[in-house]
Parts: sequence; C-alpha cells; structure tokens
Amino acid sequence: MQVGNARYLKSGDLPDAIAVFPLAGALLLPTGQLPLNIFEPRYLAMFDAALTGNRLIGMVQPALGESDANLASVGCLGRITSFAETGDGRYIVSLTGICRFRLLEEKDTHNPFRIFRIAPFIADLSARDEEDAVDRAALLTAFKAYLDANKLEADWESVERASNLTLVNSLAMMSPFGPAEKQALLEAPDLKTRAETLIAITEIVLARVFGDSDTVLQ
Repeated sequence: MQVGNARYLKSGDLPDAIAVFPLAGALLLPTGQLPLNIFEPRYLAMFDAALTGNRLIGMVQPALGESDANLASVGCLGRITSFAETGDGRYIVSLTGICRFRLLEEKDTHNPFRIFRIAPFIADLSARDEEDAVDRAALLTAFKAYLDANKLEADWESVERASNLTLVNSLAMMSPFGPAEKQALLEAPDLKTRAETLIAITEIVLARVFGDSDTVLQ
C-alpha cells in the first residue's frame, strides 16, 4: 500500500508501538483521509513527535460510554500526509489510513500522550484483493436512498470512478452515525462485511426516521 511518500507492504514496514489519539466519533479506515484540528498541548506534542519520526498516529475511540482513560480495543493507523500551522497555536492535519490494529499493553513513558504496543491487521495492506466481493449496486442504492431522504446531492461522477475499496471506506467514514456504529464499521472483518454493515445501518436509520426503508430504497 502506498500512503503519501511511504510504502507499507508487510509487517516489518509497521511499528510495534504507536502514539494513540483518542477521539469519539472519528473513524479512520485504510486509504481514507481524516482531517483533524489539533489544539490540546499533549496532542500538539504527539504530532510534533510523529513529524520528527515516522509520521504515524493511531486513531482510536474511547470505549463506548467511557472516558478517554479506557479505549476501544481496535483502532486504525494513519500517516500524516498533510500538515499546516494556523498561526494561533493549532495544527491542521490530514491522516491517511494504512491499516487497523489491536491495542496491546500501554508503554510506560514520560510523554504527555499515550503509547501502546499494537498488533496490526496485516491483511488490510492487501485489501484491494477483496474488492470484487462487494455488492456495489446494493451499496449505491442505500447511499442514494440516504441522500434522497435527506435532500442531499453527491458528485456521482466521482462516485462512479471510485474503486470499491475507496467507495466503501469513504462512505463509512463520512457517514453521520454515532460512535457505536462507527466502531462496528471499523471492526468489520473484511471489506464485504463492512459494506454489508454500512447498508444495514443505513436501512435501520431510514426505517427509524421514515418508517419504511423498503419504500425509500426502491
């Protein structure tokens, strides 16, 4: 997988420990891009350290219903591919997703941010092999139904050009669902299951709001 100026092809290309950025409702997936506005001193220090090192940050949600002290067990590794200073002490950055990881034990350091040993999901580095298993037509039907129900528009030319990997992960990341749904999308075992999960969540939301998702999806 090519991310920015770096290639990640095997486990040896990935770190065994990473600084983690806990943020509820934020979803990063492989190949996806997540914009971030960094202003807390401890996280400014985290990004300073990443920029002088391997440019990698681990995005993870707090455990559902809990504080930042307890984190979800699965997150996603991202590379800083865009960085700007605002002039008022903030950083505007963009992370590009590489692969998911499972948190192992926390390392004891003197840093103001937390560092964990991780077990990367190596299969994510070759996720394009899974693209043919995605039901693209069903995914686009659910996406269009959601847009129509909310009177929204999309750039359909860009959607049609997108690969299944980019389409599934981009739609999952931009979906306006809550932390629990975002974590379910992150933890889906493969691309096909993530697409099916996204369709199912969308149908549930449409049924809850509009009463009959079958009508909306036709």
